[in-house]
Amino acid sequence: MPARVERTDPDGVDYGRVMQLTFVATIVAGAPLVAMLSLAVELTTWTERALFAVRVGAVVWIVTALSVYLYERRANG
Repeated sequence: MPARVERTDPDGVDYGRVMQLTFVATIVAGAPLVAMLSLAVELTTWTERALFAVRVGAVVWIVTALSVYLYERRANG
């Protein structure tokens, strides 16, 4: 059985770390943000609620992903 790899030393940006941080930050910051923004909009059906969450969540995700990537790039560059 091969030895277990516990550390990596990537050149430049560690994209695995970027994906993990994006996932966690999007859930921690995005879920409350979507909930707060939904209070200002009338969402009468489950379809409207789901579409609203997807639209707002996509914006939150892309902003979070770009922010984390730029942070990691600056920290390692």
